[in-house]
Amino acid sequence: MPNHRVFAMRLADVYPLYVQKAERRNRTKEEVDQIICWLTGYSPAGFRKQIEQGNDLQTFFAQAPALNPKSSLIRGVVCGVRVEEIEDPLMQKIRYLDKLVDELARGKPMEKILRQ
Repeated sequence: MPNHRVFAMRLADVYPLYVQKAERRNRTKEEVDQIICWLTGYSPAGFRKQIEQGNDLQTFFAQAPALNPKSSLIRGVVCGVRVEEIEDPLMQKIRYLDKLVDELARGKPMEKILRQ
């Protein structure tokens, strides 16, 4: 498995960028948190603990309680690559999260983002 630079990025460094992206489009930090917890299965407290521990994205996803079964419904393009065609499981999870935050920033309703 190739070791991409993004795998070693700390969640505490990436998370504020997700929040900034959402807030620039009049969305909230709470919505970003809801998306992250929905995708990974973390409780809000468990998610906060991951940030406080300074875990990288690889560790964050490896320790995730359970990827949401509806995550397979996430489709689309992130960074010019279709997320459903990404072969590396970790990279696919990271891109799923990127895609969900993109959808939030574009004004998509939460029910559709969370595939309800």
